[in-house]
Parts: sequence; structure tokens; C-alpha cells
Amino acid sequence: MDLDRFPRVRLGHLPTPLEHLPNLSRELGGPQIWIKRDDCTGLATGGNKTRKLEFLMAEAQELNADVVLTCGATQSNHARQTAAAAARLGMKCHILLEDRTGKTDTEYTQNGNVLLDLLYGATLERHSQGADMNGLMAQAAERFGADGLTPYTIPGGGSNPTGALGYVNAGVELLEQSIELGLKIDQVVHATGSTGTQAGLVAGLVATDSNIPVYGISVRAEQAVQEQNVLSLAENTAKKLGCAGIVQPQHISVNSDYVGPGYGFPAEDTIAAIELFARLEGILLDPVYSGKAAAGLIDLSRRGHYPKGQNIVFLHTGGAVALFGYPDSFAYS
Repeated sequence: MDLDRFPRVRLGHLPTPLEHLPNLSRELGGPQIWIKRDDCTGLATGGNKTRKLEFLMAEAQELNADVVLTCGATQSNHARQTAAAAARLGMKCHILLEDRTGKTDTEYTQNGNVLLDLLYGATLERHSQGADMNGLMAQAAERFGADGLTPYTIPGGGSNPTGALGYVNAGVELLEQSIELGLKIDQVVHATGSTGTQAGLVAGLVATDSNIPVYGISVRAEQAVQEQNVLSLAENTAKKLGCAGIVQPQHISVNSDYVGPGYGFPAEDTIAAIELFARLEGILLDPVYSGKAAAGLIDLSRRGHYPKGQNIVFLHTGGAVALFGYPDSFAYS
């Protein structure tokens, strides 16, 4: 497995820290909790999409693109980081936002990630829930092409085999850090949505014979659907790496018990998890992704799912900017 043969532009502050969370570990009274701080990747306040964009934006440069297009939900972390990457590399950025919540308050529709999208110079178009976002992106790309520009289209979440290479690299990075620390990692837990993070991690950790299992806490899809989507992308990512056939269904594990009311709607346990991380460790989670994954980690730990003394790594995918779009979810006055 040779990642150096793929074009890459350095956007992130890597490697990100791998840190022990002593206060949370004591509170849960079971496993030792560690955190992989991919909220500290640097670009646009950080987040997991930066790793994917290092490979995606390099591919865009190779194709001489001068405008990148992508899509996501209104408070998309991926959109924010794509806009920042485009600004840094001197490209235009056009974002298609899908309303997946029906929320109309200005905090949600104008603040948080949306504010930063605009600050980084992106242009936006908004669409209703259930719109054919890929088809609409293709139409937008045609318009930019007709205006004499060269568009490059990035799927939602940056989740294709090229983007997933960023998390193949993260898997290698995590393995190297664990060896340096003398740490046996019993499981990696993280939020899984558009599948690129989990698929890349699985492909990377399987390819390196790490024997580190990856457990995705779904933020949207049901378990069977999410596992199939992750498996498909992990298989295609392994194929891109030249390791076709190494990823098997048993490598894919997803838990969909913490989705709550739906995508973009934090449940009570989501808010409780955000508050616990903030008050015990001074770490900010987000209400759409990492907060739901943390709720799963906390509940599973308290119910004895993890034997006492196991080392569980929580991969923090970033997104705290979205908190500013959800002030009414917190009972503060």
C-alpha cells in the first residue's frame, strides 16, 4: 500500500493528537477513553473532511479545475471545509445546500457553517429535502462549464475512493501513534454518515494488518443500509489502493441506535454527551455527528459493553461550529 503515488495537497495540521481522557474515563468507570483529535486538522476550524480534501483538491488541480462544487445539509461541515480549501488554493467554490430539517430560524439558516461558507467566498444555492443533489450538481457544473470555467465535482462528505484515501492515511497515522505509545487499541468509535471516514479507516487498518476494529455510530441511516454503503466504499477504496478483496463484511460494524429524531436533530442523549465532554474534558462536540457518536460511546460504556480496562479511541470528526446553529437545543438562558 503506497499512498505517496496519489496526488495530495497538504491542507491539514497532521498528525492530529491522540490523547487520553482521564476525567471521562473515571466518570464512565469502565474502558479507558482516548480521543483522536481530528477536530484539530486546522483548516477552517478543523474536522475530518480536511483529510479527504487533501486528495480531492489535488485531483482537482491535476484536472486544471478552477471551480469546485459540492453539496451537503444546511449546516454541512464538509461544505465549510471545501470552501476554505478552495479559497486557499485560489479556486472558486459553489455549494448546494439541502434542507434536511425544515428549520427556518436564522441561527440555523445563516449562522454556524453557513456564515463561514460565505466568509470563505463560496456561492450557495438552496434546495428542499429529497432533491436530487447529484443531478443538481451536474446541472450546476454544466452552467459553470458554459461560462468557460473548468468544474470539479465533489460528492457529499467527500466520500468517494479518492476522498477516503484521507482516512486510509489516518488509519496508518493512528497505528503509528499507538505503537509509539505502546497502546493496544481495542476499538475505534466514530460518527458515520456519508461513509468515507469509516470506509477509509477500515481499508487502511485492514491493509496494515492492525487488527483494530472500527465501530461506526450512524447519524442517519439504518444499520443494514449503512453497513452496506460503508462496505461498498471500503471495497472500492481498497481496490484503488491495489488491495482488492481485503475488505470483508465482518470488518464493517455500525450501530444505528443513537440517530434520535433524525439527521440534523440532536436527541436528549446527544446534548447530554456534548455537555459531558465539555464539562469534564473541555472538548466541544457537535450536535449532528460527534455528539451522537459520543452518546453511543457513553451509553455503551455505562452498560458494560466494553470490559473494564479496554482502550477505546473516540475519533473526533469536528463540527463544533454547528453548535452556533442550534442554540435552542440547549436549555441555557
